[in-house]
Amino acid sequence: MAARRTGTDWVVDVAAFVFALGVGVAVLLSTRASHGEAAWVVEAVCGPIALVAMWWRRRHPATLAIVIGLLSIVSALAAGPAIVATFTATVRCRPRPLAAVWAVAIGAALAFPLLYPSEDSYAFEAVLAVLFLAVVFGWGLYARARHELLLSLRERAESLEAEQGRRVQEARAAERRRIAREMHDVLAHRLSLLSLHAGALEYRADASPEEVAEAAAVIRDTSHSALVELREVIGVLREGDDPPATAPPQPTLEQVGALVDEARAAGEHVTLGLDLPAGAGPPETIGRTAYRIVQEGLTNARKHAPGAAVAVSIAGTPGATLDVTVTSRPPIGALAAPPPPGAGTGLVGLRERVALAGGRLASGPDGHGDFRLHAELPWTAVP
Repeated sequence: MAARRTGTDWVVDVAAFVFALGVGVAVLLSTRASHGEAAWVVEAVCGPIALVAMWWRRRHPATLAIVIGLLSIVSALAAGPAIVATFTATVRCRPRPLAAVWAVAIGAALAFPLLYPSEDSYAFEAVLAVLFLAVVFGWGLYARARHELLLSLRERAESLEAEQGRRVQEARAAERRRIAREMHDVLAHRLSLLSLHAGALEYRADASPEEVAEAAAVIRDTSHSALVELREVIGVLREGDDPPATAPPQPTLEQVGALVDEARAAGEHVTLGLDLPAGAGPPETIGRTAYRIVQEGLTNARKHAPGAAVAVSIAGTPGATLDVTVTSRPPIGALAAPPPPGAGTGLVGLRERVALAGGRLASGPDGHGDFRLHAELPWTAVP
């Protein structure tokens, strides 16, 4: 089904009709002396047919150009529509049908002066017609090249737009994966603290009111912190396509001490050893990764080895590596409560985080029966 004419198409078609009518009338007037009664009958039939058929030249460019070109052999009034139809075919047709169109156009230009000679010589009229057709042909090829260039530029713009959309989607997916890792690291830490204190209240039936009140206060504070952090994550996800104007500050190596103090306040036996140069710290990205390693190690110790003694060690020098080790030693003969359910993706996400930072992560039991989480992170020296 052909597309409907736009306003621009109507303007072009009306202008083309006026041009074709003017050319046809001019040719008719120049050859009126050679028109007999039969020729005027032919003009009265073929001329209007050619002018009307010209309005459908976009739908059937090659066919109408050939038909109108044949009519122009016997009708002076069809000369103008033949020029317009030939121009349209030059712009729109493939090479093979276009060759047939131009063969008919040149043949009609050479045959018409033989049927309707004018005051000028046949050679002059033939040369003039061929030169005029050459101008039409050149103009049509120019319009064709320009049209194809515009189409290619439009396709390229659409392709670039689609590529940009794909990159945006990939960036959104990567951001959501990052948020998922942050959600696991933060909420798993908070919820493990809640589980630890709730388990203490359950198994310490002889606890004093002060101890119960203290544990309840820790549970309340931890729950509040977990809700605040969960609200921040959900707020980021709800932003959709628009990122939040300000993001909450991310923890770095400087907050490891506060993290250990929080674990100690929850009843966890944690020791912290820092061996870092005075006044020097690793890059922010490496420090944040080290914080997440310690956080994941403490969380896993609470979940899978309640009551274990945990040793955190952080050491490194600029230009070398930052070594982060979290070792948990379960108490001998202790009966641990069942750990809370988990997805088992903590170490997977942590390994991915360390790999993105350019480091290496190893985890598992060592030769002494302790569970050891060790990471080596590159510490680029600052010049």
